[in-house]
Amino acid sequence: MTDAPQPTIRLTDVARRAGVSPATVSRALSRPEMVSPAARDAVFQAVEATGYRMNHAARNLRKQRTGAIVALVPNLANPFFAKILAGMGQEVSAAGYDLLVGDTMDAGGRHRALNRFLDPSRADGIILLDGQVTPADLRALPDAPPVVMACEWIDGTDLPRVVLDNAAGAAMAAGHLAALGHRRIGVIGGPADNVLHLSRMDGLRAALAQPPQEYAGDFTLQAGARAGAAWLASDPAARPTGIAAFSDEMAAGFMAELQRAGVSIPGEVSVVGFDGIDWVAHLPTPLTTIRQPKQDLGRTAARTLLARIGGEEIPRETVLRPELLVRGSTGPAPG
Repeated sequence: MTDAPQPTIRLTDVARRAGVSPATVSRALSRPEMVSPAARDAVFQAVEATGYRMNHAARNLRKQRTGAIVALVPNLANPFFAKILAGMGQEVSAAGYDLLVGDTMDAGGRHRALNRFLDPSRADGIILLDGQVTPADLRALPDAPPVVMACEWIDGTDLPRVVLDNAAGAAMAAGHLAALGHRRIGVIGGPADNVLHLSRMDGLRAALAQPPQEYAGDFTLQAGARAGAAWLASDPAARPTGIAAFSDEMAAGFMAELQRAGVSIPGEVSVVGFDGIDWVAHLPTPLTTIRQPKQDLGRTAARTLLARIGGEEIPRETVLRPELLVRGSTGPAPG
């Protein structure tokens, strides 16, 4: 009769025993000079007590490490990414890494960024926030360092990802407008093939009794202004009285266009944004929005990548919950 297999001891088990974070355990084992003597002693005692054995392949990679984690962002001009990057920076810095940021806004920039950074000689890991990268782009780089996706994701790959429940957020926006009595509801969406747009449209449609009127968008202020001009040019009797915009910037652009024309918000139309960026709380009419936990998202993505670099098993998907923040841009439907 053979003995039952012993459970695998993981780095997280050592962290729990020592009363420290997994990042502290990783630093104590790979760069002990960066850890306080008390924390280092606690980690070593926990290693001995649990029988933890370091993944030697991961340790050998660490010896050749670049010391850099790279975040690839689709548009650095978008303030939405600031707090996500701040959360990432806190985690990777605590683990002894530098956070480098690349902008992949245009297609040429996207491919240059991939070729530059998806190379183990340049970065120990990548946090990819650009869902427009294709599976073929990634397959063309078989020696890439570990990659984790955040915010957006790429269908057709098995990359781990940390994302918002986008469908639930859009359903919250629709439900809020419906609860205020709005029956004609419009949506300012994103690019038609964007995963955020598709997921949010699924949630919005599921929460509404009838299909929303759609305005094309691309998550920018300018797209919101164009939607506002289209709303103003439409038949007043058929206009939506409630608008769900799939970004705060589009919501702000839409409101500015209408307010220049003398339209009352929320007297004539209510507007809900999406993202929860800071400055929309300080608009002349503060924006009701779906808040994303941006710093938590950044921290979680960084922790997931660090665990993957360390050879730990990580979840295929981590989903964070949105929150509805009600402000002055929404009110009862007119009439």
